[in-house]
Amino acid sequence: MSQRTTKASVQTINTPFEAGAHAERLSSLTSAEKASLDREIGLELFRDMTLGRRFEDKCAEMYYRGKMFGFVHLYNGQEAVSTGVIGAMKKKHDWFCSTYRDHVHALSAGVPAREVMSELFGKETGCSKGRGGSMHLFSKEHHLLGGYAFIGEGIPVALGSAFTSRYKRNALGENNSDSVTAAFFGDGTCNNGQFYECLNMAQLWKLPILFVVENNKWAIGMAHHRATSDPEIWRKADSFGMKGEEVDGMDVLAVRGATQRALERARAGEGPTLLECLTYRFRGHSLADPDELRAEEEKKFWAKRDPLKTLEKDLSTNNLVSSDELRAIEKEIDEEVNDSVEYALAAKDPNPEDLTRYIWAEN
Repeated sequence: MSQRTTKASVQTINTPFEAGAHAERLSSLTSAEKASLDREIGLELFRDMTLGRRFEDKCAEMYYRGKMFGFVHLYNGQEAVSTGVIGAMKKKHDWFCSTYRDHVHALSAGVPAREVMSELFGKETGCSKGRGGSMHLFSKEHHLLGGYAFIGEGIPVALGSAFTSRYKRNALGENNSDSVTAAFFGDGTCNNGQFYECLNMAQLWKLPILFVVENNKWAIGMAHHRATSDPEIWRKADSFGMKGEEVDGMDVLAVRGATQRALERARAGEGPTLLECLTYRFRGHSLADPDELRAEEEKKFWAKRDPLKTLEKDLSTNNLVSSDELRAIEKEIDEEVNDSVEYALAAKDPNPEDLTRYIWAEN
């Protein structure tokens, strides 16, 4: 159902009808298109999503204790998108481009928790050598092309990565060059010119790129339906003759299934996909945000659709794992996250003499 902005809808942030529209839009998505689930995949998905959730919870704790500084944007609630997309791709083969909400993308890409946490503490052992902080995680080894503070800033970078993959194959004759790039960004970015320019170029040259819209309904304090003429972002793909798909971003199997279809098209030379994941962040825009603009009714609606609880229900319903096994995984994750904090706190600060290092290419 397409929601059009009217004078009535502008007067309130959320209404019972708005919640009903969200429910109708989610229920209209086809569950038959979900990815298949077995024990091994289920445990892998649960572990990755739990790592993302517990890591972000620990970041909030460290921030409020005065151990972490700067702007910190957490990912709680959106874990199914990161795990669903990156988990379906080939690590250290495909490429990933993030936003300022990048901690969990980095973890899903395989960047060790120690390196991510160290970066948040500004330490030399961080994945960006302490230079990037929360919003600028980068790891060449894990094919993470960076987190970007400005909206839309990472999409052209991801486009260049996809162009490189296609150029190596078509122009340089490297037949094994079939890497795909995933560009993550939010709903607010979809009113930005770079979004449209890159969609046009990607479709024109049939580039192997997946445009992943993490539509969490809010661009800082602006409700999505109040900021765009057509809130159904995936439909914008039609303007470029591109494949567009809308998916329940609170269901990791739905996201994984859509990603698998997009990857198959991209590796076959059929071009890009615009994937809109309907999701929600459980915390404010950043840890400095009091989160007073979003209606409690809206928060409760999405809290009932917690992606971790949804996956656990799927696993238990299919008798793939026991509750005790999942609780054991959570305990292991907590130990891993606590270890990352201890490691980061004990790590060395960057050497002031190396202030200008990593700015220019080194021989």
